[in-house]
Amino acid sequence: MEIDLSQFSQVFFEESLEGLDAMESELLNLDVNNPDDEAINTIFRAAHSIKGGSATFGFSQVANYTHLLETLLDEIRDGRRQMTSEHQDILLLSVDLLRNMFDALMRKIDFDDPLLAQLEKQFTMELEKGTQGSETAEVDSSSEITTEQEASGLLLWSIDFQAGIDILRCGNDPYLMFNELRQLGELSVNLAEHTSPEFNDIDPEACYLNWQLELITDQPLERLKEVFEWVEDECTINFSSNPLINENQDDELSNIESTQGTITQELQGSEAVQADIESNGADETKTSNQGSKPKAVSQAKTPETSSIRVSIDKIDLLINMVGELVITQAMLGQIGQQEKIDEESLISLKQGLEQLATHTRDLQESVMQIRMLPISFAFNRFPRLVRDIGQQLGKKVNLVLKGEDTELDKTVMEKIVDPMVHLVRNSLDHGLETPEERLAKGKSEVGTITLNAFHQGGSIIIEIIDDGAGLDTDRILNKAREKGLVGLEEELSTEAIHKLIFKPGFSTADSVSDLSGRGVGMDVVRRNINELNGSIELKSTQDKGSRFTIRLPLTLAILDGQLVRVGQHIYVVPLVSIHESLQVEPSKINRLSDGHELIQLRNEYLPVIKVYQEFCHTSDAREIKDGLVMVVDSNNEKIGLLVDELLSQQQVVIKSLEDNYNRVPGVSGATILGDGTVALIIDVTGLVSMAGITNMKEHAA
Repeated sequence: MEIDLSQFSQVFFEESLEGLDAMESELLNLDVNNPDDEAINTIFRAAHSIKGGSATFGFSQVANYTHLLETLLDEIRDGRRQMTSEHQDILLLSVDLLRNMFDALMRKIDFDDPLLAQLEKQFTMELEKGTQGSETAEVDSSSEITTEQEASGLLLWSIDFQAGIDILRCGNDPYLMFNELRQLGELSVNLAEHTSPEFNDIDPEACYLNWQLELITDQPLERLKEVFEWVEDECTINFSSNPLINENQDDELSNIESTQGTITQELQGSEAVQADIESNGADETKTSNQGSKPKAVSQAKTPETSSIRVSIDKIDLLINMVGELVITQAMLGQIGQQEKIDEESLISLKQGLEQLATHTRDLQESVMQIRMLPISFAFNRFPRLVRDIGQQLGKKVNLVLKGEDTELDKTVMEKIVDPMVHLVRNSLDHGLETPEERLAKGKSEVGTITLNAFHQGGSIIIEIIDDGAGLDTDRILNKAREKGLVGLEEELSTEAIHKLIFKPGFSTADSVSDLSGRGVGMDVVRRNINELNGSIELKSTQDKGSRFTIRLPLTLAILDGQLVRVGQHIYVVPLVSIHESLQVEPSKINRLSDGHELIQLRNEYLPVIKVYQEFCHTSDAREIKDGLVMVVDSNNEKIGLLVDELLSQQQVVIKSLEDNYNRVPGVSGATILGDGTVALIIDVTGLVSMAGITNMKEHAA
């Protein structure tokens, strides 16, 4: 039976990406002057696993490249080559390249990056330099390599491959090994003498075949042995080489080409190995020999899939919760089968419903825990980022990671990474000074950036802290006045000046670089965080440093919400956005010339949005004095929402409108209430934009 390996490819991709993460982490922590043997072994094992898996799945481009990495790392770990900073740099670049190669494989598109050829050339040149105290590689006495053979560059290898009877049970496939050999040169495959049992005694999972292989290649013996390293303990494999005489080379090649057509018949005649060499092997041989890039299976972009590795303890807890739920359901089912419901049955029914509510809540929490991942998955990318940008800017930086075990919903984590990357890049570019500037200020020449995460209430707090120059309030204010964001005579508090950096198009950089200075960053950071129902705060002291604090919900699947009534419609307002709700006295209401209304709340004037007007409803409270004003947060500014009535607070399950209907301005999603009706979830920031209130300070002035 032919095995479809594509069903396992997603697991291979995930494990390979984890291996690349491990390689990068070890490389960043490696002391090249005194490399740790275990670290080198970890890096080698990751490269070795990726190479072997890639060869198994037929990803020859990845397998061939990782073979170069593996060869270099093998020489380093054996002490034959000294680890250098150049090795560290090229290996880190290789991690980036392999990530891009896997991305192309997962998307089923061609990979064509000139960096691949550049790095292959660098590896080849490095390996050709030779190793410390290395001698000419020795081979079996039966296969001594002559000077004439080395000069020709090509050898004719004879490989006697006697497969072990259990080779197929272990998941190994001779066809895939032959395919890998075919990528190394011209291959001829012939069935050798073998003994098979009587038909009735044949075990369909056993292998009774032996093969005689002939390969013309310029590859060394070590490379050939690597093809069989997964089965060398189960099989008998003998290698021998013969001189390839130039005048007979054409005859040899012709003979091999003539035998290629028999391979399909020989292999398909075996019940142990089934393969379609005409459609796969022959094409791959042609592609390999021509040196062209592999053709993608399909140019169409396939839907992205992702998975989460879950602790067995979480699964056990979930199974236990389901068991409790089944018991409660059985109890309620017995009550439902009774012909007459008496008082005792009603008491049992009430108890059963209470248990059902408890088990459902526990089940919900258990399911949500499955989506939770430690934030270290996001933090782990920053050591490399800080190292590379620090070198680029000529700054010495120490990165401190705290709270790496703090758990966060996988979806939230994926969406917060980009804003975090931008904030860290800003800290490196704008915040931290050069070593000379820091020494002149009496600081250590090494700057520090700290990433910290912790839970607070029902939210997660992420802090990005640096001990750099801090924000220059005078410079920010002058730039804002130049751009017309602040009046020439207008005075602002320090906090208000700091908030100016979140204005669209605002930048204090004197020149544009690939890191910053285009003024299209901090406003996008704030908008992306707001879309996650989160908020961002900034505290900065000049010459002391800055602290960005991001507050996010633990999950996007469930929301703590306040139900409100507007006319005959029920809406949900995220509880995290609400400051307070109040009835406003008429004397505290002011109307502006443009039609907007303000309310005076203590020492502030807040714009008020009449929700019924924006959503085109009728309402019981058409004026502010007749209803309730809910004070909410929008982009770190307070604003009032006029509603008719406050209802209950409850957790709601968020349903995407874009997936099920269309995007609706002012609405971030929907939920289904206990009575089966649909309630829309208000997007406060979107509602403010709909109302045309783009500068609340201007309206409140």
